[in-house]
Amino acid sequence: MERKDVLKIVDHTLLSQNATWDDIRQILDDAMRYEAASACIPAAYVKQAEEYAGGRLPICTVIGFPNGYNTTAVKVYETKDAIANGAEEIDMVINIGHLKDKKYQEIEDEIRQIHEACSGKILKVIIETCLLTEEEKIKMCEIVTSAGAEYIKTSTGFSTAGATFEDVELMKAHIGKDVKVKAAGGISSFDDAEEFMRRGADRLGTSRLVKIMKNTDSGSDY
Repeated sequence: MERKDVLKIVDHTLLSQNATWDDIRQILDDAMRYEAASACIPAAYVKQAEEYAGGRLPICTVIGFPNGYNTTAVKVYETKDAIANGAEEIDMVINIGHLKDKKYQEIEDEIRQIHEACSGKILKVIIETCLLTEEEKIKMCEIVTSAGAEYIKTSTGFSTAGATFEDVELMKAHIGKDVKVKAAGGISSFDDAEEFMRRGADRLGTSRLVKIMKNTDSGSDY
């Protein structure tokens, strides 16, 4: 597989707390140069980023990030605000404590409300696999499918670990036919990326692949 084909499913990501506009602008420039699927950035920069990209690149942002324990009302407001500012894709974090407490209906209701607030834009649901049991991962596959979100996503990249091949394979086996899988956190090479794709990942969240291309770009694939 050519690297350019891998990059087409990458959400080129910068979510660090100290990100400046210059940092964000570089992410946007690189994402457009290498034809990434989107740029995933903090919500505070969405409007400026959308205006800068001018429709050349989908802008993705995160909701309830990274801990997921905001109230549903806050997450819905965040989502509506992000969409109004030009976000095309939303990556939300579930309330993991609610999952541990088996409050399955509350989680599904929250996802449904946020999905409605997306107004037809893509919703990805982050379940933070490193904190879950296998039973909880499977349950979240069922809940995300039932709630109608477009993607289930492994990780924020801000917890104890990121995506694993085994988790992606497990999720792919238990989601509905209309749900896709996003692997994120710790994807550090094109070999890893291709293996995640083979295991069932439809989207990858990382900044490292574009950085690799910038460091080694000979133009041969473009």
